[in-house]
Amino acid sequence: MSRIKTHVKKGDNVVVISGAHKGAQGVIIEVQPGKGRVLIEGVRMIKKAVRPTQERPQGGIIEKEGPVHISNVKLAEAPKPKAARKSAKKKVAKSS
Repeated sequence: MSRIKTHVKKGDNVVVISGAHKGAQGVIIEVQPGKGRVLIEGVRMIKKAVRPTQERPQGGIIEKEGPVHISNVKLAEAPKPKAARKSAKKKVAKSS
């Protein structure tokens, strides 16, 4: 079984660049590389009817994130961190 390489991973902050949700920004909840889709927190919210269960005795309609094609997202620009340390210059000993 080969792994499919993707340009984003779970936890990345991304922006939707095309489609109905263009401009939406969020954090990736799940990557589905086999299907070529990602779930982004708060983007493409869909309604789903659920049957009654022990955890949800009345059933009902829930809202959850729907998948977005992976080609429609890109990494969001993060503020660049300042340099942690500066390069040290060699001191040249003067010989007299």
